[in-house]
Amino acid sequence: MSNKSPLLFLFAVLYLPLILFAQHPAHHPPTIQKIISGIEPQPLLAQAIRLQEALSFLGSSLSHEDEKRLLALQDQPLTQQVIHDVQAILDPYCLAFITINPEARVKVERGPAKAKLIQGGWTSFLVKVNNEAGVTAQLEVQSVNAAPVLHISTFDPHVLQKNILTAPQVANRFLEMQMYRNRPMLANLSGLKLEYAVLQIYSKDAGQREAEIGFNIGQGTQDIGFRNVIHVLFDIQPSIKVVLHVKDDNGAPAMASFTITDGIERMLGDSIKDISRVDYRLITAQLQYVPFFALPENLVTAKELKGIYPLPSRQVAAYDEYPDFFFQPQVYRSDGEHVQLPAGKYIVSFTRGPEYIPQKMQLTVPFGVRSYEATFQLKRWVNMAELGWYSGDHHVHAAGCSHYESPEEGVKPIDMWRQALGEDLNIAAVLAWGPSWYHQKTFFTGHDDPLSTPKNIMRYDVEVSGFPSSHAGHIVLLRLKEDDYPGTTKIEEWPSWTIPVLTWAKSQDAVTGYAHSGWGLEPTSTTHDLPNYIMPKMDGIGANEYI
Repeated sequence: MSNKSPLLFLFAVLYLPLILFAQHPAHHPPTIQKIISGIEPQPLLAQAIRLQEALSFLGSSLSHEDEKRLLALQDQPLTQQVIHDVQAILDPYCLAFITINPEARVKVERGPAKAKLIQGGWTSFLVKVNNEAGVTAQLEVQSVNAAPVLHISTFDPHVLQKNILTAPQVANRFLEMQMYRNRPMLANLSGLKLEYAVLQIYSKDAGQREAEIGFNIGQGTQDIGFRNVIHVLFDIQPSIKVVLHVKDDNGAPAMASFTITDGIERMLGDSIKDISRVDYRLITAQLQYVPFFALPENLVTAKELKGIYPLPSRQVAAYDEYPDFFFQPQVYRSDGEHVQLPAGKYIVSFTRGPEYIPQKMQLTVPFGVRSYEATFQLKRWVNMAELGWYSGDHHVHAAGCSHYESPEEGVKPIDMWRQALGEDLNIAAVLAWGPSWYHQKTFFTGHDDPLSTPKNIMRYDVEVSGFPSSHAGHIVLLRLKEDDYPGTTKIEEWPSWTIPVLTWAKSQDAVTGYAHSGWGLEPTSTTHDLPNYIMPKMDGIGANEYI
């Protein structure tokens, strides 16, 4: 070994880690980008006007002065000065400057926009795109801080180790972000050398948070050496604590269901194919329809949900102050509880199950306050308990179906209890079944759950689904005293047909029956006759139960 070798080795050990770390700084300072020239002014100005319209629609307008300057350019000669002025107006709103080189590699620099967000709300930023390659692909945004906060159920009895999310991982995923592709913007890049895009960011948290934000136009288009990402230190302002005073029809405090929207459709593009490109958690809540009953006319209308608050995709029942479910557009709140909302106008739909009249009211949360209070008076249209009839749901799941299996294997009894109260269920039967079976069965007691009251009863029982006998139909076993079939310790050891299971359940005085006996029995042709002799389609699990 030469005399230089030890010195080279020592240099590598001491300084190489510093060189590598310097390529990945904690956060990037703003960049002042040069004005891009040599482009056609007319399409750039047309796109800038559409951009201004989109920002106004999203509630993140340009300043009044900048909007006036931009609109005034429509009356100016289409010269290179227009190109300069458009960039001078829009660049200060850019969180990122993107360059797509002739080889379609994406490089990102930090823009001059102030990195300010609002807790529980959306903020729109501009992204400037210097498209040297003239590509027309979709511009995609990605961030480790906007990764899913949960892993949906794989329907396994145990969560797989690879699917487990830890509490620190979930805490670091505090953002939701997406490119706005709805009209009047285009879904894809236009191919112009210069254009601007709208980036929307939602933060669950308040305070200072650093985020890594990257862009690409398809797999493998990221530039090397971390040059396709920026690291931004956000200052996230706290939202407003809106305290809900919820009164039942008789004036008593109550739990109710609230669906809060601002009416702005941010999630979907113009065509149904865009659904596959949007996070499933947003879709699950965004595309549900809520019926509103106009009594006494008994008219039913449906309204598509747009702009849901709190954002379902960031809700984690296991860790949040209130256990809101990510697949539901509504949240449940009791008298005196609250939601966090940015200042603004909202439509609040509220009710408490099928015996109540769904109502809507406009809620205006003022600026400049820390907290705000709103009162909601529930209205019944009938009280069936007074007539000797009781509401119930004998088929409720706390795991599997739409639930997550991580960070916890389904949700806890207290979480399900809030749902039962919010729908005013006199009886709620929470059924453990195949997915996360071994965790959920720990809540089985053979008795009413301790949370139960004389008016509202909840208990854990069993649906035989995901078991060896499932092929013969899913059966519900209610009022069990024991939930393990005799001589078994694992699902796989249960009987492969239903008669032994039903016999065992009945020996405990359980209430038994098939779970889905209507599925698959739709007639092959339309009829209003009952009974009728039209052959059913036999295309669902209910058909198995009848056979």
